[in-house]
Amino acid sequence: MKKFFSILTILLLSCSCKGQKLTKEKKTYKIEKTNAEWKDLLTVKQYTILREAGTERAFSSSFNKNKEKGTYACAACKTPLYKSKYKYDSGSGWPSFDRPIRGNVELDVDYKIGYARTELKCNTCGSHLGHSFDDGPKNTTGKRHCINGVALKFIPENK
Repeated sequence: MKKFFSILTILLLSCSCKGQKLTKEKKTYKIEKTNAEWKDLLTVKQYTILREAGTERAFSSSFNKNKEKGTYACAACKTPLYKSKYKYDSGSGWPSFDRPIRGNVELDVDYKIGYARTELKCNTCGSHLGHSFDDGPKNTTGKRHCINGVALKFIPENK
């Protein structure tokens, strides 16, 4: 009898529920284009980062040292993503912000390097921006949105 219950328990635990979703549904965005359309619109570097989730070389973005007031927008669709007042020098080699413009940046999970990271995407077109980490300024949000400069377009405050 003991053997029977052990086998029954193993069988029940190994069964998968039909109600579980095994595949992630593809999100639709306000702006959707074919790969060919994105390639026509973006530079090779932008396409690699924004559409293929690439990463630019650390310390290569001119935005690292940009101190001007303004807004950082998505380089693909021009959606405003970050205000310059929330930008700070994290020392990481990429433009860093402690918070996005509410509702314009999507948080997703990315396992591309073997473990879960919080991926940041434009909520309008789904373009890859960078990743979020919990080592940001403790006196504000504690978050570091580490963004590829190529993914951004800077709009000065007076324009």
